[in-house]
Amino acid sequence: MTFRISTYLALLAGLLIFSALLVSCASEGGDLPTNTPAAAGKTPVPSIENATATALPTSTTPPRSLTICMAEEPETLFIYGGDSLSQRHVLQAIYDGPIDRIGYQFQPVIFDKLPSLADGDAVLEPKSVAEGDLIVNSAGHLVRLQVGESVQPFGCTTSDCAISWDGSPLELPQLSATFSILPDLKWSDGTPLGASDSVFSYQLAVQCETDSGDCGGLGLSNRSGWEMLPRTASYIALDDHTVTWTGVPGFVDPGYQANFFIPLPEKHLSQFDLQELFSVPEAARQPLGWGPYSLTSWVAGEAISLRANPYYSGAQENGLQYDEIIFRFIGDQNGITNLILNGACDIIDQSASRASLEMDRNEIIQLETDGQLQAHFAPGPVWEHVDFGIQPISYEDGYIPGVDRPDLFSDVRVRQAFAMCMNRDRLVEELSSGLSLVPGSYFPPEHPLYNPDLESYPFDPLTGGELLQAAGWVDHDSSPQTPRQALGIQGVLDGTPLVVTYSTSTAEQRQAASQVLADSLAECGIQVELNIEPAEQVFAPGPEGPVFGRRFDLAQFAWSASDLYACQLWTSRQIPGDPSLVDDQGNAVFPFGWGGVNAGGFRNDEYDQACEAALGTLPGQPGFIENHQAGQSIFNNQLPVVPLYQHLNLALARADMCGFSLDPSSFSEFWNIENYNHGAGCSG
Repeated sequence: MTFRISTYLALLAGLLIFSALLVSCASEGGDLPTNTPAAAGKTPVPSIENATATALPTSTTPPRSLTICMAEEPETLFIYGGDSLSQRHVLQAIYDGPIDRIGYQFQPVIFDKLPSLADGDAVLEPKSVAEGDLIVNSAGHLVRLQVGESVQPFGCTTSDCAISWDGSPLELPQLSATFSILPDLKWSDGTPLGASDSVFSYQLAVQCETDSGDCGGLGLSNRSGWEMLPRTASYIALDDHTVTWTGVPGFVDPGYQANFFIPLPEKHLSQFDLQELFSVPEAARQPLGWGPYSLTSWVAGEAISLRANPYYSGAQENGLQYDEIIFRFIGDQNGITNLILNGACDIIDQSASRASLEMDRNEIIQLETDGQLQAHFAPGPVWEHVDFGIQPISYEDGYIPGVDRPDLFSDVRVRQAFAMCMNRDRLVEELSSGLSLVPGSYFPPEHPLYNPDLESYPFDPLTGGELLQAAGWVDHDSSPQTPRQALGIQGVLDGTPLVVTYSTSTAEQRQAASQVLADSLAECGIQVELNIEPAEQVFAPGPEGPVFGRRFDLAQFAWSASDLYACQLWTSRQIPGDPSLVDDQGNAVFPFGWGGVNAGGFRNDEYDQACEAALGTLPGQPGFIENHQAGQSIFNNQLPVVPLYQHLNLALARADMCGFSLDPSSFSEFWNIENYNHGAGCSG
């Protein structure tokens, strides 16, 4: 959901809005050179000034330009050299897609359509496998098939039908997707763009992983949590404009529609060694693209300038409104609204606007109301939550009352009571002026898979207190100033006070949130002791870290809800623990070791099955939406965590800007830069 402040204020009277070290807005690239001269003897990429066709018309009027201000300067524009937000911004102008993510759904840009099972350009079929073949097992791990490996044969979508392979003939599901690139696409030097350029990009990615480890970056359109490259069995060109991605047997990927490698100009870059591509201008400083604009200059520390690309395929139908785009680097600073008001910036990206979100939010709202600028707010995919320490690590060798921490949260009524005793509406109002949302599950309300029938658990200390009373936490002295005490709770000594520690980082917003929640929990007779530590301590990996070492009562942090795999964060397989422990059948008790992310130790067979069913169903198959919504329903009822609020994104624009919108799920807010305009008469 994206909305302007003026719209919000008009509707506010009739609406009641309900609804990290661990999550980063952008991961920076490595320590890469940013101003390296071309290697001797190499052929430079032709600049726009040297284009021999469709040259820009000569005019005595100054070029019409748009200035976009960013907090950071990219270290590189080589797609395998990094993945910073500033890099994505510039590449949106140069590359135009090739696949956008809008409204949490993939959208084709350089294709007529994306592959789908219904249309036959995506196929899920049985694949015979033998010992030693690379597969994905039933745990989701990439392994070599051997006797005893747990696998899900073709047709099996959950662990209930998984088998231990005995060496007999075996067929696993294999998924493939075929992408048909639009004809007549050209690089910004006028040379054709084809399927071989995408295959060349894939080959670079494979070489990068082999020679340098996983280089990461932006090379694959589907940037989900999976390690996509090693799970790719093949990536081949069928003809000049068609490529097919095929996954490793056993890998059933619901994000298959974006398993397309971003093209790189083979004709110009194949002459370079991989390591050279991290620094040569042709890849890192002035890459060719097929999008609406092409790079003309990069002044380190100041700006990147781009000019309209005469070979852009959408120029005829859309008509670019700007002759040039300037990306200025301004840093993350306060008082940033003045840059819009004095005309230094036409748009300010969300990273640079973030500082103003806390310091100048009320001023921004007033300026938007007065018509002096546009303030684009959007609750984003990153959401804060409070996790319950349901199964601390000390319980793994048997729970001992009076020795181990009291069993506070195994009773779901207690978790539900805590949710109703947390004043989350106050959090949204104080931290975001009511502009954010309280999500009901791990998907935000704007997500197409969100279950609209979830319980909201509004702030209700009376009902929350009744749930605690029914669970055995009694108000023994009828005073909310003192904590409740245990009475008749199995495994908890009578008289145990309801006192919990609340762990989170020193981030200013989290400290403010923890205090609000501590105050509201006290209204239910729950005493909270705040434990505020630097993020690198509180969120350190297990077994030392208190959160991921499973040694906490309550812990606040954030996850991102940007992909389809979110449900797996609370499956029992994701519980952190000793990777060397095995059960009676020889299976790992903690398959992900201390890398598991289900920090609270939540175990629920029904939830595990629902999540497995959701992840085992592909978009377009029967049950895809229903399975995902069923998992959210169990999550919402069982409450392994209490969702608090979505992080609020903000981007600023000049008052007469049109075509710009802030989609919270997009990889960059400039995904439709070719449609921007400003001034009298523009619309959108």
